[in-house]
Amino acid sequence: MEYIQSGSRSLSLIYRLNSDKLLYLATIGFALCFGAFIGSL
Repeated sequence: MEYIQSGSRSLSLIYRLNSDKLLYLATIGFALCFGAFIGSL
């Protein structure tokens, strides 16, 4: 039982790190698209 709990805890930690990375990439992508849009005006 303890093994299952530690496994789910590490999975949630990995998920949290990946979601931060996805948010970071999405922000950079949005900023690049926004900059291209402003530059094309």
